[in-house]
Amino acid sequence: MKRQILTVLCLMLTLAACTQSYTSQSRITVFWPGRFQTEEYLPMLENKRVAFCGNQTALIGSESTPHLVDSLLTLRVNVVKLFCPEHGFRGQAEAGAKIASGKDAQTGLPVVSLYGKNKKPTDEQLQDVDVILFDLQDVGCRFYTYISTLHYVMEAAAENHVKVIVLDNPNPNGFYVDGPVLDPKYKSFVGMHSVPIVYGMTIGEYAQMINGEKWLTNGVQCDLTVVKMKGYDRQHRYGLGMPPSPNLQTKESIFLYPSLCLFEGTNISVGRGTDMPFEMYGAPQLQTGDYRFTPHAIPGVSENPPHKDKECRGFLLHDEAVKGLKEEGRFNLSYLLTAYENYADKEHFFLANNFFDKLAGTDRLRKQIEEGWAEEEIRASWQPELDKFKEIRARYLLY
Repeated sequence: MKRQILTVLCLMLTLAACTQSYTSQSRITVFWPGRFQTEEYLPMLENKRVAFCGNQTALIGSESTPHLVDSLLTLRVNVVKLFCPEHGFRGQAEAGAKIASGKDAQTGLPVVSLYGKNKKPTDEQLQDVDVILFDLQDVGCRFYTYISTLHYVMEAAAENHVKVIVLDNPNPNGFYVDGPVLDPKYKSFVGMHSVPIVYGMTIGEYAQMINGEKWLTNGVQCDLTVVKMKGYDRQHRYGLGMPPSPNLQTKESIFLYPSLCLFEGTNISVGRGTDMPFEMYGAPQLQTGDYRFTPHAIPGVSENPPHKDKECRGFLLHDEAVKGLKEEGRFNLSYLLTAYENYADKEHFFLANNFFDKLAGTDRLRKQIEEGWAEEEIRASWQPELDKFKEIRARYLLY
C-alpha cells in the first residue's frame, strides 16, 4: 500500500513540475529540480527520523501548491524538525534580521534557526535525527549565506554520523565564473571558502566540492547524497518560480546581485526600501546618474534601509540586466568604479567596519579602487586564482 502511495505522489509531483516553466533566453525550458525525483530519495527516508533544512522555495508546483514538507508529512515521513537559514523557514525576514527558533504555524514542527548565534546544528539538536533533507534555492554568489548554512549542516552531520541528502536546485547565475577569489584571512559567514564571487555551480555540486576538498573542520566528510535535477542546462538563463529572499524578487535583481551586493559595504544604496531592490544604485552624495529614488521602510523586507527617507541619485539597471542576461556572463566592476569616482566624500565611501573587504573576500579590491586601477587591470589580477579554482570546480560538475 505504501509503495502505491509513493507512486501516486511521484506522479503528482511530476505533473506539478510540468507546470513550472523557466524562461531560458527566448525559449521556455521545463526541468525538474531534485525535490521532484521522489523515487530516488523517499526510500532513503523510510523508518528514519528526518530533519528538513530549507525555506519557502521548496514547493512542489506553483506558489499555491503545498510545501514539500507538507507532502512528506502526508506520506507519514517522520519529519521531526525544521532547520531554517537566513530569512527564516517561510522566507519572510529581511537580510541580517534575527531569526528566532520556535514552531512552524502551519505544521506545528519545531523550527531551529541556523542564522545568528546558532549557525551550526548542535549535537543536542541532532540527537533525534538520522537524515537531514536539504533543499535551498541558492543564487550562485559566495556572499549569499545559504552555502555557508550548507557547510555547517554538513559539518554537524559528519560529526554526528547523520546522513545528508541535498535536493539539487538550479543556479540562476550558473552560466559563468568570475570575481576575486576569497583570501582565507577574510573568511566569514558571508564567505567561507576560497571560491570567486560567482562560482558557477549548483548547490548540489557545491556540496560535493565541500566534501571532496575536505573543507569541513578537521577534514571530516559527511555521508552525502545529491539528488540531481533532470533537464537542467547551466548555460540557460533560468528565472526562479519563487523569490529566494525578500529583496531578490526578479530574475534581473538576481542577475545583478553579484555585482551590486558589494555596495552593501559602502555608503551606496542598492535600492533596499524601494519596489526594485538590487536593480539600482545611488546615494545622496553621488554626483552622477539620471535616476532618483527615495528608500522607505518596508515592513518585513527593509525596516531601516540605507539613506532612509533621503533622495538618492544614481542609476536604474533593469534594462541593462535584461540585455546582460542575453550575453556572456560577467561580474560587472563598472558600477563600483563609477560610483567611487563620482562620490563626493571618498574618505567615507567604504564603511568603516571593513564589511566591503569581507564581501569581496580580500582587501586588495578596495585598495585597487582607491588607487585608481583600471577595470581590466583589476580583472587581470584575479585571473591566476580564477584559473586554479576552475580546475577544482571541474571535478564536481554534474551537468
